[in-house]
Amino acid sequence: MAIREILQLGNPDLYKICEPVTRAEAASLSGAFTDLQDTMRDFRKRYGAGRAIAAPQIGVFKRVIYMEIDEPVIIINPVLSDLSDEMIELWDDCMSFPDLLVRVRRHRSCRITYLDQQWQEQSQDLKDDFSELLQHEVDHLDGILAVSRVIDERSFALKSQRARL
Repeated sequence: MAIREILQLGNPDLYKICEPVTRAEAASLSGAFTDLQDTMRDFRKRYGAGRAIAAPQIGVFKRVIYMEIDEPVIIINPVLSDLSDEMIELWDDCMSFPDLLVRVRRHRSCRITYLDQQWQEQSQDLKDDFSELLQHEVDHLDGILAVSRVIDERSFALKSQRARL
């Protein structure tokens, strides 16, 4: 439908906690699902990165994530559980601050349970890259940005300096 503006770091709306999607309103969100897809694909073309985007990043304050790795997936009302004690450290990036990297800790593994577009419950065990990716996106739904999870004051870098990290 449309490429939407991605809210950028500094916009107070990024800190809003999203409301769950009800079954009655799910069909009315199909335009937002398409906008998430179009917006992420446009970001990918411009920046060469982007695996997932959360609805609040385009100003839709509902618990929805669009992910496209091998195929498009709409994740509605996700819940993370079984968070591992083992943590990983990584340089995280975000469409809401495309030129910045932040060093964060995330759980190495977790489980995600969500509703798909047919309102069927799905569940997956996630590890490593997928675990950190979906923790990042669920944080967006809770109004938490990666900059809030930074390890220390030296855990910020411009993407242009990636080779030096």
